[in-house]
Amino acid sequence: MKKRFAFKMFLKPGFEDEYERRHAALWPELKKQISEAGVRNYSIYWDRETNILFGYQEIEGEQSSQDMGADEITRKWWDYMADIMEVNPDNSPLTVPVREVFHLD
Repeated sequence: MKKRFAFKMFLKPGFEDEYERRHAALWPELKKQISEAGVRNYSIYWDRETNILFGYQEIEGEQSSQDMGADEITRKWWDYMADIMEVNPDNSPLTVPVREVFHLD
């Protein structure tokens, strides 16, 4: 069964273009890992007024992309992104789940 997962993250001011550039060149091995974990229909949106990133994904497995920190590739990506985002002590993105209040298929 798929479940929907939405979350927000926080981009540091002045790094909007760099964030997009890095994601446009997302590592193939990271794409593969995310897909193999059962994450589908993954999008990230940027709110220009607040510099908040809003993520949405559908999960077929037990983990969202934000739960994959046990994997070396994910940890390397988090380290790579840590200079432009708000992060936790392990460099994972500071992620706040957003509760779904309405859905229409």
